[in-house]
Amino acid sequence: MTAVVTGGASGIGAATARVLTGRGAMVAVLDVNPGDDGIRCDVSDDDQVRAAIDAVVARFGGVDVLVNNAGIGAQGDVTANDDAEWHRVLDVNVVGMARVTRAALPHLRKSTRAAVVNTCSIAACQGLPNRVLYSASKGAVLALTLAMATDHLDDGIRVNCVCPGTADTPWVGRLLDAAADPAAERAALAARQPMGRLVTAEEVANAIAYLASPLSGSTTGTTLAVDGGMYGLRPRAKP
Repeated sequence: MTAVVTGGASGIGAATARVLTGRGAMVAVLDVNPGDDGIRCDVSDDDQVRAAIDAVVARFGGVDVLVNNAGIGAQGDVTANDDAEWHRVLDVNVVGMARVTRAALPHLRKSTRAAVVNTCSIAACQGLPNRVLYSASKGAVLALTLAMATDHLDDGIRVNCVCPGTADTPWVGRLLDAAADPAAERAALAARQPMGRLVTAEEVANAIAYLASPLSGSTTGTTLAVDGGMYGLRPRAKP
């Protein structure tokens, strides 16, 4: 099995690449900073996307699994970001997934075990403070996933997404470093998840690997939450 992981050089993407490799897949890492073995790919550049997928096919012979993980963050309420930043974030987080899937689609159609897994977020379905632009982009990813799953039933391509809660990744680490009190901010982020801690990148990666695997062969158009219970649970406040 050949898997393509965008944003695969760090965080959830790197963890996913490790898990898939450990399960026997040949993994192509696409990233703007790919490291020694990856393929450089800016998902906001259609020429780079097409060249990267062509390089994967030349190296491995096809594409069976696509993990659309590349994304960027944004902070603030609806007034916090100008038009250029709205276009930039949506271009990477939403249109970027469309570009990579579009380029990979002819190869996915040839596979007998084709799967697409999109990295969404709890922000798609919960109103988080100061995350308007990011939440809007992830809401679009959720809708994109469902629409793609419907469109590609006849192609035999399963399309699902994972919705992580706040994960302990380099991006979250940078947010914490910029906070006035990083320790207090980390505690607050952990406390809003019912399990009381941040999600690990490896936990999200294992969920992605399940959805990518033939073991989930009857699963499509599904959202798998990896959020410490944030979406569905409402525990009583501790005294």
